[in-house]
Amino acid sequence: MATTTDRRRAPGMTPEQRRHTIVQAALPLVAELGAAVTTAKIARAAGIGEATIFRVFDDKNAVLRACVAAAMDPTQVLEELRSISLDQPLAARLADAVYALDAHMTRMGAVIGALHAIGGAVARPAPDSSAARALTRDESVSETRETIVALFEPDQAELRLPVEALAGAFLGLFHGRVWRLTGSDAPVTVEDLVDLFLHGAYR
Repeated sequence: MATTTDRRRAPGMTPEQRRHTIVQAALPLVAELGAAVTTAKIARAAGIGEATIFRVFDDKNAVLRACVAAAMDPTQVLEELRSISLDQPLAARLADAVYALDAHMTRMGAVIGALHAIGGAVARPAPDSSAARALTRDESVSETRETIVALFEPDQAELRLPVEALAGAFLGLFHGRVWRLTGSDAPVTVEDLVDLFLHGAYR
């Protein structure tokens, strides 16, 4: 007598999980193509049918707003900063932090820049988006500062200023794109700039 195998489907995604999957697939396309990206391309990148997008998003503009919110969400960069090993020398810790902060700014700039031409009504995240609920701007700044303070703390006894002051100075220099040097014949690396921050310009 033949036996019947009990086959059970894996649980389907929740709407929020589906939205997250779509947004993660859409982000690189939006950074490359801006508002010209199509929902068909997003669906192919996500490995789903195009109709599935419209089960969780009202229209393409809603997808674009969600992409901007995701690009601005500091969760990923905060996780990267917190994962930096404190067993490394301070210079290596700070270089890792610069790379993480710069990658976040690059992601955010690519998406927002690509969508700039379509106007603020689409480019600005909706007030009730999950990213907006996660952290306010002030909370994001505060948490970023706390993660940088933690990178300085193991060396507090050898530092000339309190770690809070040094973290603020560090973020003032490196949390943005102004630290990139242009017009120089000699290449200047992140490690060079961190060394300059820690030890000054004199030999």
